[in-house]
Amino acid sequence: MTNLTVAEVYAIGVPIVLAMILVESIFSNLNKKSYYKQDDTLCTVGLLAGNMFMAFTIKGLTLALHFYLYDFRIFDLHAYLPIWCMWLVTFILIDLVFYIYHRMSHRVAFLWAVHLSHHSSEEMNFTVSFRQAWFGPISKIPFFITLPLIGLDPTIIAVAGVMSTLWGIVGHTQIVNKLGPLEYFFNTPSHHRVHHGSNAQYIDKNYGNLLIIWDRMFGTFEPEKENVKFGLVKNVNTFNPIKVTFMTWSALINEMHQVSSFGKKLAIFFGPPNNQT
Repeated sequence: MTNLTVAEVYAIGVPIVLAMILVESIFSNLNKKSYYKQDDTLCTVGLLAGNMFMAFTIKGLTLALHFYLYDFRIFDLHAYLPIWCMWLVTFILIDLVFYIYHRMSHRVAFLWAVHLSHHSSEEMNFTVSFRQAWFGPISKIPFFITLPLIGLDPTIIAVAGVMSTLWGIVGHTQIVNKLGPLEYFFNTPSHHRVHHGSNAQYIDKNYGNLLIIWDRMFGTFEPEKENVKFGLVKNVNTFNPIKVTFMTWSALINEMHQVSSFGKKLAIFFGPPNNQT
């Protein structure tokens, strides 16, 4: 397997992330950009706390499920691929699964009810990357269990997943402009700003986390051209993390109550959301 652990990745990554936030906040203050606002940041802290509580609560069970499913893997990839290739394949497939999960989180009502909290900020800075949904760790499970089933090592999945998550933080900033040739392959800050935009041409675009190639392949790519208006088409107008977490669930349940047939209820639950980014 691999000698690198999740704890070691965090030990390396967390100081780097904190330094990034410090540099960005200093840049914001010196240039009077106001990228950080107190209420918005406190809301992010509340959302992150709930997400971390949920993640730590189910982390052991999720990892155990991955190891259990790995026993039923379809392909014994370790028998055919060298370790470096296993890592490469894992990074690529994690990103593909994330693209599918992320795209569905914008196009399926109950998944959007989970994911909306990440887009509820009208700001764009590194801390917005921590504005994570309380139920996100649960909603990801059905998607990512495909990885051990096809033969990817659960330990490598766990470590590579954390690395990919840390890369996702990099995209949440306004202080980094376009990055030349990297724009063709990676989900850069420019590409991810588009994803957080409520401009008409930016809605439902650029779902990738590490790579932008999936968006280019599947027709969801949009380059950053005009200035991005961050947030939702209909913003939440609250900094209460509890309200942000449950307001879309409440609206979804009310909509389902307004129809009598079970089939129509399912169509609403699994259909496209009414309040989109």
